[in-house]
Amino acid sequence: MSVADQEKTSSRASWWPVIISSFKGETRDYTTETLQRSILFLAVPMVLEMAMESIFALADVFWVSRLGSDAVAVVGLTESIMTIIYPVAIGLAMAGAAIVARRVGEQDDEEAARSSVQVILLGLAVALALGVVGICFGPSLLRAMGASDRVLELGSNFSRIMIGGNVTVTMIFLINAIFRGAGDAVVAMRTLIFANTLNIVLGPLLIFGFGFGVTGAAMATNIGRGCGVLYQLYHLAVRPGRIRIARRHFVFEPDVVWSILRVGSVGIFQNLIGMTSWIGLVRILSQFGSSALAGYTIAIRLVIFALLPAWGLSNAGATLVGQNLGAKRPDRAESAVWVAVRYNVIFLGIIGLLFIVLSAPITWLFTQDLEVHRYATQALWVIALGFPLYAAGMCMTSAFNGAGDTWTPTRLNLACFWLFEIPFAWWLADKFSQGPSGVFIAITCAFSLVAIGGLILFRRGAWKAVRV
Repeated sequence: MSVADQEKTSSRASWWPVIISSFKGETRDYTTETLQRSILFLAVPMVLEMAMESIFALADVFWVSRLGSDAVAVVGLTESIMTIIYPVAIGLAMAGAAIVARRVGEQDDEEAARSSVQVILLGLAVALALGVVGICFGPSLLRAMGASDRVLELGSNFSRIMIGGNVTVTMIFLINAIFRGAGDAVVAMRTLIFANTLNIVLGPLLIFGFGFGVTGAAMATNIGRGCGVLYQLYHLAVRPGRIRIARRHFVFEPDVVWSILRVGSVGIFQNLIGMTSWIGLVRILSQFGSSALAGYTIAIRLVIFALLPAWGLSNAGATLVGQNLGAKRPDRAESAVWVAVRYNVIFLGIIGLLFIVLSAPITWLFTQDLEVHRYATQALWVIALGFPLYAAGMCMTSAFNGAGDTWTPTRLNLACFWLFEIPFAWWLADKFSQGPSGVFIAITCAFSLVAIGGLILFRRGAWKAVRV
């Protein structure tokens, strides 16, 4: 009998007690707990954590959309620039989560704490350097992205605050990845709930109440995330948990830093390829005007709203991969991924169907401009067509990264996003005269290719032999 069959036989209890228990934040051994229960214990708080992160994106564009299409374009262009920063944070976070998960699987909590401190210090140094660049050159970066004079006038301070304050989003990514790798998913969830609540409260207050306009959205986001980081550090240093950092851990560890850089640098490159491809798409779209760009921005925020919770479920599989490989149980690690795939395809397939059927009324919530609405509706349902495949693909990508095999998804990203998606989008939009719809079609095709390639490579099993 396979590991998966054994898990099905031994996990007949109702899901509801498990789901309720998942919010308690109890320490568990995920190398011995049944896979069905392990996925639920980890996935429920991770999905909610990622839902909170997606609400960050939606809350900003919801209020900013009341200021007009140029204000929404400011958010869209700045977010496309932030895609240079996000890969750094996510790449280091992937390395941190993989290394911490391995050490926890090996029952070496002291080494897990030492690794966590090195991840945080390394991320802090990188974020501060990028912040200086953002403060000095934020408006110039907006202009390079094709911003009009009006967009530049509205967005100069927004871009400076968002890029200059990137340390808040970087730290939240990194420290939450540490909690996830350790299996403390509830703390990561509570962090995002706390930070997001502050952002939702402060957003309209600063945008409209104090009259800061679009700049107020950037202020609210960074204040919310900054307070979330303080909450994380409190749990790492003061509250009892699987990972507990102390003064003795703040010593430079060359071997640990090298492991983080070795795994993280490829992870950064992997995400840089994927995320900077959005810059290429925005650049193609910008030639069709602010309405097309604003519609795309609204649709992408809605897509992110759906995809981030799905990433939370795939991250549950990644944690189980890392911990079970550390415990020398590769077959159990593989079975955990297939369980995550099944759940994720169901979840994201339902969301995709809702987006296809209800795309028009959903996008009306974010704009009353007829032209912006037309582009947003079209982008939303076209991209949602590929959601079931996206669900499987993100589980494969997370599994590779959870095992420390960051090269495999990096090659997939390079082939599918830069060698296929951007040229295909340009060809459809310009040469085939499809305009913005060509870009939307290219996005769906590229993410579907990532999923198919990931499934093929995952079944080969080379990721099981990676050492971190």
